[in-house]
Amino acid sequence: MDGSQKTMKDTLLEQRPVSIDFYLKDIRPPKMVLSKQKETELTERQRNLLSGLGKLFNKGFASLTMAEIAKNLNCSLRTLYSLAPSKEQLVLIVIERNLWARGRTAMSAISPNMQPLKAIRTYLQAANVAAAKTTEAFAQDLQTVPAAQKLIEDHNSYLISITHRLLDIAVEKGEIGNVDTAAIARLMAGIGRDFSRPEVIGSLRSSPKEAADEALDVILAGLTSQTG
Repeated sequence: MDGSQKTMKDTLLEQRPVSIDFYLKDIRPPKMVLSKQKETELTERQRNLLSGLGKLFNKGFASLTMAEIAKNLNCSLRTLYSLAPSKEQLVLIVIERNLWARGRTAMSAISPNMQPLKAIRTYLQAANVAAAKTTEAFAQDLQTVPAAQKLIEDHNSYLISITHRLLDIAVEKGEIGNVDTAAIARLMAGIGRDFSRPEVIGSLRSSPKEAADEALDVILAGLTSQTG
């Protein structure tokens, strides 16, 4: 890149910071499966059913038929099909609503005047809550739904982008050394997802979230020790 060309990141770093979210506002979130309009149009009954679906799917969903799902939720097939045209779509909606809820919580946990590394820790620990209730049965059945893997990947890419931007700011502010922020961001933001894989959950001494939070702290400690 020559001196006449600047990225959005370079421009933001040269400006006097207003708040952390000022640096992050140009990072676009993933596309929604259930549009905002449809989300707002959900009835209380439908919202309760989606919550019930989340609990039901945590026990495993691969072998369930739509009729069995309706029976478990004590609703009609017609009501179930009003939410989605197939079981796969129901799975996607349940996953998406959980990821978006955790994402909003994670972003709101960052206060405007936080230093970059503290913001990263706060953001990713809040995002790792998505891994907290992941059961081995649910994680195993997710492997059978390629669209679910793509959805999770899209949300994880957003986590990576947020973390990458915050790491760049941390380098600029001298909080950490001039490390490969793209590589470190991918590592840090991917921990929660990796620890939620079915082949990993059973090998952990703690829950996926607890293990992810601990690993995150180890990485952050390593980054800051380089500047000491």
